[in-house]
Amino acid sequence: MLYAIIGRDTPDSLPRRRAARPAHLARLSALAAEGRLLVAGPLPAIDAPDPGPAGFVGSLIVAEFASLAAARAWADADPFVAEGVYASVEVHPYLKVLP
Repeated sequence: MLYAIIGRDTPDSLPRRRAARPAHLARLSALAAEGRLLVAGPLPAIDAPDPGPAGFVGSLIVAEFASLAAARAWADADPFVAEGVYASVEVHPYLKVLP
């Protein structure tokens, strides 16, 4: 089943986000290589493709996992959690309707 993972950034997280980004992307790339990643990306703090110093307010990941518990465990092990980028992480079952 697909699960939506929504990470909410801590204030002033941009330097920590940049430092943890390679490890974060490596985990996402592994999901993509397994054909389990539907979409992933950051949520800019302002209405711009490059928010510059405004940074990001969080991230959205939609990927396939065996269960909600497995999705939660994967999300909890993310480098953005370990490095204090995320203040909170929500994990929800996701039903793709379109396209």
